Amino acid sequence: MTGGRVTVAAQALRKTFAAPKGGRIVAVDDLALQVHAGQLTALVGPDGAGKTTLMRMVAGLLTPDAGTLRVLDTDVVADPQSVQDRVSYMPQRFGLYEDLSVQENLDLYADLHGVPATLRRERFARLLAMTDLARFTDRPAGKLSGGMKQKLGLACTLVRSPELLLLDEPSVGVDPLSRRDLWQILQQLIDGERLGVVVSTAYLDEAERCAQVFVIHQGVVLAEGPPDRLKERATGLTFLASPPAGVTARDLQARLIDARDRVIDAVPEGGGVRFIRQPGADADALGDLLQGAQVRTRPHELEDAFMMMLAAQASSSAGPRDDAAVAPPPALVERPPAQAPGWHAPVIQVRDLVRRFGDFTAVASTSFEVGRGEIFGLLGPNGAGKTTTFRMLCGLLPATSGQLQVAGVDLRRARAQARQRIGYVSQKFALYGNLSVRENLEFFAGAYGLRGQALRHRVATLLAQFSLDAAARSGDLPNGYKQRLAMAASLLHEPEILFLDEPTSGIDPLARRAFWRTITGLAQRAVTIVVTTHFMEEAEYCDRIAIQDAGRVLALGTPQQVRVQAGTGHGSDMDEAFIAIVEQGRRQHASSAAAA
Repeated sequence: MTGGRVTVAAQALRKTFAAPKGGRIVAVDDLALQVHAGQLTALVGPDGAGKTTLMRMVAGLLTPDAGTLRVLDTDVVADPQSVQDRVSYMPQRFGLYEDLSVQENLDLYADLHGVPATLRRERFARLLAMTDLARFTDRPAGKLSGGMKQKLGLACTLVRSPELLLLDEPSVGVDPLSRRDLWQILQQLIDGERLGVVVSTAYLDEAERCAQVFVIHQGVVLAEGPPDRLKERATGLTFLASPPAGVTARDLQARLIDARDRVIDAVPEGGGVRFIRQPGADADALGDLLQGAQVRTRPHELEDAFMMMLAAQASSSAGPRDDAAVAPPPALVERPPAQAPGWHAPVIQVRDLVRRFGDFTAVASTSFEVGRGEIFGLLGPNGAGKTTTFRMLCGLLPATSGQLQVAGVDLRRARAQARQRIGYVSQKFALYGNLSVRENLEFFAGAYGLRGQALRHRVATLLAQFSLDAAARSGDLPNGYKQRLAMAASLLHEPEILFLDEPTSGIDPLARRAFWRTITGLAQRAVTIVVTTHFMEEAEYCDRIAIQDAGRVLALGTPQQVRVQAGTGHGSDMDEAFIAIVEQGRRQHASSAAAA
């Protein structure tokens, strides 16, 4: 399907950057594409594919090394300022001024873009209504939730009327409710203003809403076209397996995804496992993997086609596979197997946990337990209180009241002692970007008390396990590899409990599969995992999940029990269940407040 006039036309486009140790890194290589006005276009691809570099060239912020690039009928190389004056670009880390209020941020960006005062009143009113921020104009941007910050960033990007809007991963780090709101705003812009929008995204369900999709890998376009046409390549190869009694969906998924000769991809969904069979594999040859699971066909999706393209590219490449960490992990920690006595004994006990900041209650009387070797998901909208809960569990923030025990230690009295037995991966890369991968691992190993041969052995083991280049500068790694390094650092001291704060935020499906295969391997070795995430598909890996909002626990149980509570039914999409639970909780809270 084509839209109106061509707004972006690239031919033989190339961009390289200086490598830290000499030579050049090719970010975009002989790339060609066309984007049309008045439609939504998606760029998808693994981390390091070149999507952000391409967007920055289209925005007139980077100069191509070779090829031609015309944006809005203007040669970007010859006249980048003209392009910048007509295009609005929202990068992954949009520069909000956190000490300024919502209104002051809008005013500042209007000043920067020279928006006349006569246009601002109507423009601001429409943007505030569209983003539902009209009630918060006096609130400092730094005190907004993650989803509200993204919506304010979009509003600031739109204070002038652009002819083309470029959005680089606009929904990274925001919950399903905020994602839904963002996409409703984009659809209003396209329908109401016939605005052309180019969006890069790690969510393939978002790309499926677009008129045109470009799949980019290693700086080249692997495939392009409408989503319905792209996903045809997965026809007849997509199935859903329901595990037999006694087998978890997570363990069935691990068995399937390890069989790369017969299965391209597998991921838990709705209590079962959706998977893609290798085109050349005999369906009968899957019997030993399925072990009695009931299998039925399912509709193919864009994500299926995407995973097939990347698998085909990996198999044809002579270089190392990007999904190397998907390989079955060795025993990263020496713990008893799952059948050992006491496997389900609680290692985290929370009773009536409360955290207040002044007169604001961030966490209100929360209680739950987490068993040894369990994967426990802590979910909720941006600003729900889950990060505060998470930081208390890690010993990084003291509780106001309540009881909190982790690994048998009372965190209200001995936080330092408990931290010796836990590992922690933060949402933002928290290692030293100017150090090499090996230097980071050796530094943190020393901080954990490892010395001599024990330190060298542990570092070598984790470098191999996570397929990390020891000499690479940490700050230069793609997001997926940064997360691998952060995970490796958190496992140096062989912790009993691992806390993961949105560990896959901003990384592509291929890297997410690799990450979760490692997490599954750790759980199989009796490591307890507590994870926060905004990817609801990842809730399916969890043994149990808790959904919080406004500091209160709204739901607690297995993914299937949460779907039942939500009323969305067995096998339903976890995004639907999450949204239903949160909206039910908000209605009940509003009703109680009105009655009071």
